[in-house]
Amino acid sequence: MRGLQHSRGLGVPDHISRAYQRRVQGRSPRRSQLCRASRGADVHLGRIGTGGGPVTSTSESGSVQVGILGVGAITQIVHLPILSERLDVDLVAVSDPDHLKAETLGARFGVPRVLSNEEILSDDQIQAAVICTPNHLHESLAIEALERGKHVLVEKPLAMSAEGVRRVLDAAEASGRHLSVGMHHRFRPDVGALADFVAGGELGDIYTVRANSLTQSMPAVASTWRQEPEEAGGGALMDLGVPILDLAFWLVDYPRITRVTAVFRSGEAEVEEAATVFAVSESGIAFSVEVSWNLFAEADRHRARVMGTEGSGSLPPLNINKQLGGRPTDVTPRQPKARGGEHRFQNAYRRLLDQFVRAVLGEGDFSAPVEQVHLMEVVSAAYQSAREGREIHLGED
Repeated sequence: MRGLQHSRGLGVPDHISRAYQRRVQGRSPRRSQLCRASRGADVHLGRIGTGGGPVTSTSESGSVQVGILGVGAITQIVHLPILSERLDVDLVAVSDPDHLKAETLGARFGVPRVLSNEEILSDDQIQAAVICTPNHLHESLAIEALERGKHVLVEKPLAMSAEGVRRVLDAAEASGRHLSVGMHHRFRPDVGALADFVAGGELGDIYTVRANSLTQSMPAVASTWRQEPEEAGGGALMDLGVPILDLAFWLVDYPRITRVTAVFRSGEAEVEEAATVFAVSESGIAFSVEVSWNLFAEADRHRARVMGTEGSGSLPPLNINKQLGGRPTDVTPRQPKARGGEHRFQNAYRRLLDQFVRAVLGEGDFSAPVEQVHLMEVVSAAYQSAREGREIHLGED
């Protein structure tokens, strides 16, 4: 998709309001290609920024020079290990308020410099910035990086509001650089397969999508920015709900949401520790999403289920059932096995980062993550609903 087209009156990108029509009329080309990519085919989508923009030249070694802003858990678990093993990436700098931690991690992964955020963004030799800072810094750092000619990957959320997302998208369009958001679940083979069944109409008309992201009590969270409203923008909904809502909407091609209701549970912190969100699309699909930081169980639970008039699908593990010959029949396709010792989480990030690096190298035609505007409209409506104790109708003044 060339350029960005925002429906400013409704606050919804034009292509999202057209998504339901694409789903009814046939398979979405973007969805079909990205689902193939998520299963490991050599297809790489997600062009970020406007089409036709210049591609930043690589270093003399032919690799992309990358700086990472923030060395928290997500950087340690996926970004540093995955990017450091790529031959087409030079990790040249990291930044973090905890300079000693940044130095220690830099030494472990062969990163030669520890700089400030500003020093990374002002270094013309650094071509791409990976932003893994607290949420409240995502928007400003992404815009500054784009304005300085860098390609940018931002951890979720892209910004803490729909207007913030628009500003980042506008900066990407103006710069002609690439912009990506860390929605790793889209690159899981099981998610791609389920999305393919939905897009192909094999489950009939979808009427319900349910998803949850429930984690065990995390004492460490209490001492971090994630429980500071000004820095995180919210609690469990902003942390776990943003990606799980994105998953629920993405599985059915991001329909336009018109009604949102939410109920929160607060604990000792100033932010919610659990949330239940109900949403209804313009086409009548009902969404139910639950998130919690305080699950009392042996393991975290992250599940999704799609129900249609001719079949249903759930994950993980992937399970597809259709009514064939008068009875439910398991039609689940075989899934590739994960790399030795790795989890679907790391493998999904491996594909996401591969997409981003290839985009910087000028490979493939990519579309901007404009759906994140509508996602954050829904998230904002959920917070408003929880505060006011009523259903919120999107598009109202």
